[in-house]
Amino acid sequence: MIPLTDPAAADPAAGAAVKAADRAHVFHSWAAQEVIDPLAVAGAEGSYFWDYDGHRYLDFTSGLVFTNIGYQHPAVVAAVQEQAGRLTTFAPGFAVDVRSEAARLIAQRTPGDLDKIFFTNGGAEAVENAIRMARLHTGRPKVLSAYRSYHGATSTAIGLTGDPRRWPSDSGTSGVVHFHSPFLYRSPFHATTEAEECARALEHLETTIAFEGPATIAAVILETVPGTAGIMPPPPGYLAGVREICDRHGIVFVLDEVMAGFGRTGAWFAADHYGVVPDLLTFAKGVNSGYVPLGGVAISAGIADTFATRPYPGGLTYSGHPLACAAAVATIRVMEDEKIVEHAAHIGETVLGPGLRELAARHPSVGEVRGTGVFWALDLVRDKETREPLVPYNATGAANAPMAAFAAACKRNGLWPFVNMNRTHAVPACNITEAEAKEGLAILDGALTVADEYAG
Repeated sequence: MIPLTDPAAADPAAGAAVKAADRAHVFHSWAAQEVIDPLAVAGAEGSYFWDYDGHRYLDFTSGLVFTNIGYQHPAVVAAVQEQAGRLTTFAPGFAVDVRSEAARLIAQRTPGDLDKIFFTNGGAEAVENAIRMARLHTGRPKVLSAYRSYHGATSTAIGLTGDPRRWPSDSGTSGVVHFHSPFLYRSPFHATTEAEECARALEHLETTIAFEGPATIAAVILETVPGTAGIMPPPPGYLAGVREICDRHGIVFVLDEVMAGFGRTGAWFAADHYGVVPDLLTFAKGVNSGYVPLGGVAISAGIADTFATRPYPGGLTYSGHPLACAAAVATIRVMEDEKIVEHAAHIGETVLGPGLRELAARHPSVGEVRGTGVFWALDLVRDKETREPLVPYNATGAANAPMAAFAAACKRNGLWPFVNMNRTHAVPACNITEAEAKEGLAILDGALTVADEYAG
C-alpha cells in the first residue's frame, strides 16, 4: 500500500476541488485531454511529494528530471524570497547583479572556453537559439541530429527531435537531417562490441555528412547522454570522434545538456566524463532545480566573436529573469556546499548501479541496465535473448498494457516512476539519500514482478 503522511493532514475535499478546476480549465501537454486523470498534488519536500488523500510518493522522476536538489530546498526558497523583496524583475538589456552572478557561476563550471551565457526560459528555447547561432556563424542551413533524441517542443527543437513526438509537427522542410547515434544494445550497425559500435557510428555520420554536403551543414547536435530516448551513454571515443569530424568540416558541435547537466550524471556536465568541449552547450532543468523557469546557451569564444560587432538577432522578454537567476545562484552554491555532484556519483556507483544490476539478474523482464550518477534506465523486454521490447515502439492503448501495469504497481506502493515506451528510468534527485534510493529499488523490485508476467 502507498505510505501515508500524517492522516490528519489529508483533505480529500480540497483535492477534489483542485482536480475539478484543473479538468475545467487546464490544457495539458502531450495528452488527450478527456483521457488523462492528473493527480492533485498537495505538497512536496526533498525526494517526496504527496496528494490530498495523504498518500506519499518517492519521486523517481525528479519532476521531469529537473529537481536535482529535490523539492523546497530551504536555501533556494529563501534566495527567491529575498530576490523578490529586492528586485522582482527587470528587462534583459541591463546589467543586473544576480544575472551577472548566475552567468559567472555557470561559466565557471562549463567545459573549455564556454564563457558567455545567453539566458532563455527553458531548454527548448536554448536549443532554438543555439541552432540560430550556429546557422548565423557558419552561413549554412542544415543541422544533423540523432533519431534517438529529444530536444524540445518549439518549432526548430521539435524538428531536431528524433522520437515520435516530432511526427505530428514535422513538415520535412526544417533543414534537419537525422542520423543513427550509437546504441550497442539495439545496434543499428550490427556491432557486437563498444569499439565496433563507435567506429561504425562515426563512419555512418561521416557518410551522412558527405552525402548531404559538408558545406551545407551548420551544426551537429547531440544529447551528451540521451535522456528521454533511453539514457544511452556513448561508447568511449564517440564524442571525441564527432568533435574531430565537425572540426574537419567547419561544422558547429552542439551538446544538449538540458537533462544531463548540473550533476545528473555525477559530474557538473556530462561532457566532463568524455573530455570533449562543444562549440555551444544548452542547459536548463537542473541549473536551478526548476524552481523558477530558466535555461540558456553557453557559447564558445569563436562563436561569441561572430556577434562582437554584429547584432545577434534573438532575445526574450524574460531572458535572465532575476528570480530565476537568484534560484540558479542559490542552487549552484548549494550543490557546491553540500557536494551534491559528488554525492550523485557516489549514489550511482554504490547504490543505484549495483542495485539495478541486481534486479536485472533476477527479473526476466529486464534486458539491460544503463546509466551513471542518478541517470539510469531499465530496458524492459519480453525475451532477454531476442531483446524484444516489452511493448512495441510508441505503443498506445492495449498494446501498452504491460508498461501501464508496471507503472500502476509502482504507484500503489509509493513510487512515482518515469516510464517511456518499454523503459523505466531511475532518475531521482541528485541528493537522494542511500536509504531513499534503496526504498525505491525495493519498490521497483516488486513492480518488476508484474512486468515479468509478460516476459517469456
